Amino acid sequence: MNHIAIAPVLVPLVTGAILLLLERTHRASVLRLWAWIGMAALLVTNVALLREVLDGDTVVYLLGDWPARLGIALVVDRLSALMVTTTTLLAIPCLLYACAGWDKRALHFHALFQVQLAGLNGAFLTGDVFNLFVFFEVMLIASYGLLLSGARGARIKAGMHYVVFNIAASTVFLLALGLLYGMLGTLNMAEMAVRVAALGPDQALLVRAGAGLLLLVFCAKAALLPLYLWLPEAYARAPAAVAALFTIMTKVGLYAVLRIYTLVFGSEAGLLADFAWPWLLPAGAATMVLAALGVVGAPRLRIGVAYLVLLSAGTLFVAFSLGNAGAISAGLYYLPQSVFVTAALFLLADIIQRHRGGTGDYLMPIASMPGKTVPALLFLVAAVSVSGLPPLSGFIGKLQLLNSVPEDVIGWVWAAILGSSLMAVIGLSRSGTRLFWRVDPVAEGVEAPPLRRSELAATMLLLGYGVVMTVFAGPILRYTEATAAQLLAPSEMIERVIGETPVLREPSR
Repeated sequence: MNHIAIAPVLVPLVTGAILLLLERTHRASVLRLWAWIGMAALLVTNVALLREVLDGDTVVYLLGDWPARLGIALVVDRLSALMVTTTTLLAIPCLLYACAGWDKRALHFHALFQVQLAGLNGAFLTGDVFNLFVFFEVMLIASYGLLLSGARGARIKAGMHYVVFNIAASTVFLLALGLLYGMLGTLNMAEMAVRVAALGPDQALLVRAGAGLLLLVFCAKAALLPLYLWLPEAYARAPAAVAALFTIMTKVGLYAVLRIYTLVFGSEAGLLADFAWPWLLPAGAATMVLAALGVVGAPRLRIGVAYLVLLSAGTLFVAFSLGNAGAISAGLYYLPQSVFVTAALFLLADIIQRHRGGTGDYLMPIASMPGKTVPALLFLVAAVSVSGLPPLSGFIGKLQLLNSVPEDVIGWVWAAILGSSLMAVIGLSRSGTRLFWRVDPVAEGVEAPPLRRSELAATMLLLGYGVVMTVFAGPILRYTEATAAQLLAPSEMIERVIGETPVLREPSR
């Protein structure tokens, strides 16, 4: 078997264990060194994964050498490789920003950071719904520690809401898994797809109920309307590097919806074929409009950025719910772009907060902001990208999406996408004007706080990803088009997973 499939989970787990052992007896510099060694190893494994799937192959890895229907199977295809790569590229600048000093103030930061990467990568690679739940919990438990470490006041309150909401969602997740396992006798996604397609009317009713509960959980994780209330305050109160890493977490729910409801409940699912998408399309559009209003009315820059995360989730729900290869391809191109630019805005909001002193990132008071030139330029680039204005990658993704909308829904879908983009432009223009244009004249002659090089480099790296995606839009779109085609024709993946047999070994003498 190809052992590279388990490396994105194993590398951060081993790195996290090493860091946990070292943190009591070694200084921060040693911990940072080991953290960067782990990140370098993870980046190498991502490159190897991409090379494995570029020609369309699906890599199946059977843990413990058990058959897929009995044990844990990891599956690497174009989609999972894209998500794992996006996670690693995001983690690099987040770690760089945290190493400017915040990591010293958070208990077990480096170990928790690595464990969260293991949970994220495992969720993207697993071929089993129960182990998707397990990796969800690994990811969430690490996120609780990152969010609440050193917290007090408003962050404690927002963090507790975040914890309680996710525990409730996890409970519903378990109920859904129990119902589906009772009806289907398996939780391996490929096996589920085969058995769902053969269901009779009586059995299909209960399986639909289980699938509906599962969809509810994934939509809650992705913050779809009306299950979004936990997100804005939790993300806005999180430390900058943590909030930036959290931008990928809503995409885990979106990934799960796309994976399971094309593979298990897709067009070949018999009585349950494509039952989720008609509900998700209007819900995604409503989420976009609500999030855009949140951006316009946000009292703080971080709250506005949190609503931009919500806006990107709504846009992706619309793209995936349209169900055609062009829209899914556009969504997969837009996904990493939205992750990188919203993460950059969280980092930038932290820099701006320090420049404005006691006023922080509140937009209403007119406050002094010495040394505003570099933050203002970075904010301009980020605003252009996240709102979908030309010429950056956000424009390319939304243009591809608009071109893929079917004629029967083109009117209101176009209105939702363009209207939410316009409101995002208005909200970001309002924020930029109040932060950088209408400033207190007392700021003139005041010495600006120094810009830490690592923080500036991390923010610029995230924005640089978007520029690279613009320059290389052609090859990336060809990759996402092939990924969408692979998702919409799942029979090859099903046969590959079910046909994978354990490696039989001769008993040792």
